[in-house]
Amino acid sequence: MSRNKTRYTTLILSTLTLLVTVVGCGGSSSAPSPEASEQAASSGSPTERQSVAFVTNQIADFWNIAKAGCEDAQKDFNIDVDVRMPSEATAVEQKRIVEDLLTSGVKGIAISPVDADNQVDFMNETAKKVSLITHDSDAPGTDRLMYIGMDNYRAGRMCGRLAKMALPDGGNVMLFIGRLEQDNSKYRRQGVIDELLDREAEPGRFDDDPEQVIKGEKYTILGTYTDQGKEDVAQRKAADAINAFPELNAMVGLFEYNPKAIYQALKQAGKLGQIKLVGFDENDVTLQAIKDGDCIGTVVQNPYQYGYKSVEVLSKLLAGDTSVIPESKEIDIPARMVVNQETLDTLSAEDQESAEEVDAFWADLKAKKGG
Repeated sequence: MSRNKTRYTTLILSTLTLLVTVVGCGGSSSAPSPEASEQAASSGSPTERQSVAFVTNQIADFWNIAKAGCEDAQKDFNIDVDVRMPSEATAVEQKRIVEDLLTSGVKGIAISPVDADNQVDFMNETAKKVSLITHDSDAPGTDRLMYIGMDNYRAGRMCGRLAKMALPDGGNVMLFIGRLEQDNSKYRRQGVIDELLDREAEPGRFDDDPEQVIKGEKYTILGTYTDQGKEDVAQRKAADAINAFPELNAMVGLFEYNPKAIYQALKQAGKLGQIKLVGFDENDVTLQAIKDGDCIGTVVQNPYQYGYKSVEVLSKLLAGDTSVIPESKEIDIPARMVVNQETLDTLSAEDQESAEEVDAFWADLKAKKGG
């Protein structure tokens, strides 16, 4: 056989072998079965990572703790998480963020609504497109799938008990909070008021007027200052209250930055210790004030768990596991008191069960934040 003929035969055999190999490996041009197409469309690539978002109601140290929880859950559940904090604490800014997230292709969103009563249509439209849950502040009148957070009314009553400890003989109290439009704000504030006035819980009762003076047998709530989520405004209004109400005995801050703002105003006025400070949520200034005895204590949430559980729930929902939604459509993450050891020893047995000593709490907080 000539050399050229040998090369020609070898080329033919190689070509036939390649064709057989391609066909055997699925290189056929025939269409996949309808069942396979349907499965591919519904499940996507087995290595494809889903993406979800965690939307807060503003920028605050509180939400940095939640972000740490989101980041840990992202690793544990192999899912991408986009944490968004609105630069302005408004429903308009939240809507803009959510619309941007929908365009980017996220499949699930956890949100803390700024103004749930006026965000119903927006949230219902969002719920048609992605798995939508709430955290921190609920929107029960919408089509959200569930809520992750604490009972804000109960937490408010805990804060009211701290105020009673600060003023055992009674006195005049001023409340400070970011805004009253949020679901969590309304219930938290009402819990403080009802506790100070020794009222029984009454669903649907809200003392809506922030300027109303509410008198009880021992305690008088002089009013409620709001600041629309702006810490500089909060500090200015705390200073205004100190100057305008010489009869003021205690100041209660109900958003994370409020106790810090009140502390700074009291310090500048030379009133630390004279006017009692009661906190809600945590930051370094508030925790140091508790250690130093300048703040009776604070009621804390668990923002780390808000972040972690939100991502966990969304990841399971995207995997088709609807059993993650409780019958109540709520996952309760209870509030706790944080006080110094001296105060801890004087708490009731009931409150001691949900209280933590400030040094231990602070150390755990730093570990979660990675520092």
